[in-house]
Amino acid sequence: MKPFKHILVSSLAAAALMGGSSAWAAGLSGDALRSDSGRILADVTTLAGIGDFEDLNGDALKAGFRAPGSTLQLPDGSILIADTRNHLIRRLADGQVTTFAGPEVVVTKNAQGFPTGGLLDGKASQAFFNAPKGLAVDGQGNVYVADSGNNAIRKIDAAGQVTTLAGNGVPGNKDGQGAAASFNHPSDVAVTADGTVYVADSLNHVIRKITANGTVTTLSAPANRAVRLTPGEASFAGEFRDGALSAAKFNEPSGLVLDGKGNLYVSDTGNQLIRYVDLQAGTVKTVAGSSQAYGANELYAAGDYADGEAAKAKFDFPKGLAVTAEGGVLIADSLNHAVRYLFDGKVTTIAGTVQTGEADGVERAAQFYSPEDVLVTEQGNIVVADASNNKVRKIAPYQLPASLAKEGIKVVHGSQAIAFDAQPELSDGRTMVPVRAISETFGYEVKYDELDGRKVVQLVKGDTTVELAIGETGVVLKQAGKADVKQATDASPYVKQDRTYVPIRFFAEQIGLDVQWDAGTQTAIVRTKTYK
Repeated sequence: MKPFKHILVSSLAAAALMGGSSAWAAGLSGDALRSDSGRILADVTTLAGIGDFEDLNGDALKAGFRAPGSTLQLPDGSILIADTRNHLIRRLADGQVTTFAGPEVVVTKNAQGFPTGGLLDGKASQAFFNAPKGLAVDGQGNVYVADSGNNAIRKIDAAGQVTTLAGNGVPGNKDGQGAAASFNHPSDVAVTADGTVYVADSLNHVIRKITANGTVTTLSAPANRAVRLTPGEASFAGEFRDGALSAAKFNEPSGLVLDGKGNLYVSDTGNQLIRYVDLQAGTVKTVAGSSQAYGANELYAAGDYADGEAAKAKFDFPKGLAVTAEGGVLIADSLNHAVRYLFDGKVTTIAGTVQTGEADGVERAAQFYSPEDVLVTEQGNIVVADASNNKVRKIAPYQLPASLAKEGIKVVHGSQAIAFDAQPELSDGRTMVPVRAISETFGYEVKYDELDGRKVVQLVKGDTTVELAIGETGVVLKQAGKADVKQATDASPYVKQDRTYVPIRFFAEQIGLDVQWDAGTQTAIVRTKTYK
């Protein structure tokens, strides 16, 4: 939703808050460790929010949000959050959430007891917003807000004063200056260093431009497609057309980001596409997505999910965007509940699954619920406005321990290298480890038994037993009150120099851990799939 440039983080506390490595931001695709399936290894955690539909300041993990819709990093390293349903702009810094703009105390509530918005300029603590969404910052530190419920673009200057740059609170579709212009639920803004603002005017289905003095012009063509919503009720809906910008058409565009050339990527949400606006050439082209034609009286193209070649990839209501320093585009794919990445002509999934949830964990197991925006921080992490979970989440690159030995086969558990009294080794492509050290790492007791002439290794913890037989493939998971689970394997335990070696992958997977192999460093990476 905003251009990613290397912002100087002047606060050590802000850097500590976000953690991570700026190297990852510099080369998200090229520098990352990858899973067996090619996905970038990352860990998803909750940065702020308890998950309840609430309005609470204070400690970040005890704070409450209502459908956060956008995130933005300021030059001091702090994070702004458009707390959409609380009608506030919040600030996350030093592990604390405070109100950045909007009234500290709820003034009016609706029939359900939730805050209502308003339109009032003035001092930040006294100004009112109505369902604010997209955020952006210019070179002078002015923050711009797509104040969607007010059909206006607001500006918060460095002195903390809120003004209305354009729009008047009434939905419409009119060019002009300041209050003479009108919008219809603008969802996002992108701003250049000199204060030129681009607007995703969602329900007008167009891209608008605002100069520093508040003059609004429309860059793309209006939509004229009529859709019957109910018998006797019709509405104009979005359309699709690439080509000349002045003739191009969109369907509820809701995400914008400027790239390093000063051109725009657009989340064309209703068309399930990512589009590229070359402002210098005055053209629009589709760079990712393969949505189908509209059905009869359908407002939107059909959404779906598919990674792969950009032209064949599928999205389901893509929204917020962020550009990485290597020129890729991160996408908050809201109804696929995932963060996707467009780079080098391909789309991959960074984190999330198509099932809703709020679990923290590794990239393949973590869950989101209608993520609305993504931000790349200076520290190299991805921050996600996880709207329907009422949380702000962080996706951090997985990194091997800095002190990891350079030679030999290694095994790490999360960020810690596992110490062995005998060197792990490869056998037919499988990482074999001394059983006692690996069992102690995960709190299991090693027992040996003979069953029907077979030498059996048992790893026991509480009512769970993982059983492997020396010289035999296969592993058995035994849990009290449950049927045994048998899994075929292509590696078997063996005894060498009075030590029993077992395949780390099959043991770890049986107890619910994620196991990956980094060939470059000859390291088996064992991680907990989900965090409590």
